Amino acid sequence: MDIKAVILAAGRGTRMKSQTPKVLHEIFGKPLLGCVLESVSGLVSESFVIAGHQAGLVEEFTAGYDGVKTVIQSPQSGTADAVSKVCPLLDDYNGLVLVLCGDTPLITHETLAEFIEFHNKANSDLTVMSAVFENPAGYGRIVRENNQLKRIVEEKDASAQQKAIKEVNAGIYLFDWVKIKPAFSHLTANITADNAQKEYYLTDIIEWADGLNVNAYTLKNNEEIFGINSRAHLAQAAKIMNRLTLEKLMDNGVTIVDPDAVWVSPDTSIGEDTVIYPSTYIEGKNKIGKNCKIGPFAHLRGGVEIGDNVKIGNFVEVKKSKINSNTNAGHLSYIGDSEVGSGVNIGAGTITANYNAVTKTKSKTVLKNNVKIGSNSVLVAPVEIEEGANIGAGSVITKNIPAHALALTRSTLKVVENWVKS
Repeated sequence: MDIKAVILAAGRGTRMKSQTPKVLHEIFGKPLLGCVLESVSGLVSESFVIAGHQAGLVEEFTAGYDGVKTVIQSPQSGTADAVSKVCPLLDDYNGLVLVLCGDTPLITHETLAEFIEFHNKANSDLTVMSAVFENPAGYGRIVRENNQLKRIVEEKDASAQQKAIKEVNAGIYLFDWVKIKPAFSHLTANITADNAQKEYYLTDIIEWADGLNVNAYTLKNNEEIFGINSRAHLAQAAKIMNRLTLEKLMDNGVTIVDPDAVWVSPDTSIGEDTVIYPSTYIEGKNKIGKNCKIGPFAHLRGGVEIGDNVKIGNFVEVKKSKINSNTNAGHLSYIGDSEVGSGVNIGAGTITANYNAVTKTKSKTVLKNNVKIGSNSVLVAPVEIEEGANIGAGSVITKNIPAHALALTRSTLKVVENWVKS
C-alpha cells in the first residue's frame, strides 16, 4: 500500500522563548523538522507538514524538499484537528497514513520501517507506537484491557491509577486511511474538547476505532521519541544524537580519542582508522576518508569531502571544500569553497579569502597536486595554483600561479639600526 506522512508542526513552542518556530530550531545545523522529513524519506510517497505558528517560515523551509506540502492549521485546536486538515487533500486516497511529530529529531528511518512492517504483518487498521518508561511523566498512558489496546489517556486527564502505567504513547500512528478518515469528522463534530487543554486529541481515535484491528508497536530505543519543548531539551537531544553517532563510528573502526569532547553530525561518514582528536566539531554532511587525523580543535562546517591520509590539524576550519589524499593542513587555517589536490601542504595561518563583502559573492580556490603554501598566506578567490607551485610565506595571491612556479608578494625587508635607542 502507498504511504503518506502527516507531520505535526503547528505548535508555538512557547518554552523555547524564540521568534523561530520550534520545529526550525537546529541540531548540527539541521532543523528538527528536517530530521523528521529525512527519517520518512524513502518510506512515503508524499508528506504533509501541518504548520501554524510562523507558518510562512515553515513553508519556506519545506519548499526545499520534493514531495512535501504545507497545510495550515489555524487556530491550533489539537492533534486530531491538525490531521483533519489533510482530509480534503486525501479525499479519494486509498492507502496508509503515517502521523508523527515534527519536534522528535531522533526517530530513525529504520525504526519507522519496522513500525510499518509490524502494521502490515498484523493486518492492522490502526497501529500506535508505544514505549515503556520507568518514569513516564509527561506522556499519555497506554490503557490496555486483556492486553489489548483500549485507549490512550493524556497525563493531564489521567487518574492516579492511570498515571502509574509505564507504557506510554510515543506519538506516532499508522492507519488505513479509508477506515480511519471518518473519525476526524466524528471527533471534531461530536466531541466538545472536554479535556484539560480544550483540544481535539488524536488519541481519541483509539476508542472511536473500537471493533477495528487496533495494535500497539513497542519501541526498542526509547530515546528516539524524545521531544523538544525547551532549549534544555534541544541540548539534551543533541547529546543523545551525538553519542549514538560516535558509538556507530567507533563500531565501524574510527578512533574517537575523547567521546565527551567530540561532536560529529549523523550525516558525516568517516573511514576506518581515522582518528578524531578532542574539541573537534563536525556539522552538516561530510565525507572523511581512511587513515585521516582530524583535530584537535578542528571545525568542519558541512559540504566537506576529505580523501585518505589527510591531516586537518588544530584550529583549522573547513567549509564546502574537497581535499584529496595525502594533504596536510596542520594549523590555524581557513579552507572555504576550495578544491585541494593530493600531496598539498597548507602552511600555518593560510586563509582562502572566498567572500567578497562588496558583491556578497563567494568564489573558488583551486590548489592542484603537490602545491606548497607558505605560512600566513592569503589566497584571494577566484584563484588557481597549478601543480607543484610554491607560495612563499606571507604572500597575498590574487592571480593564477603557473605550475612549478614560486610566487612571492613580500616587500623588501628594511632594518633601521639603533631605532629603539633613538
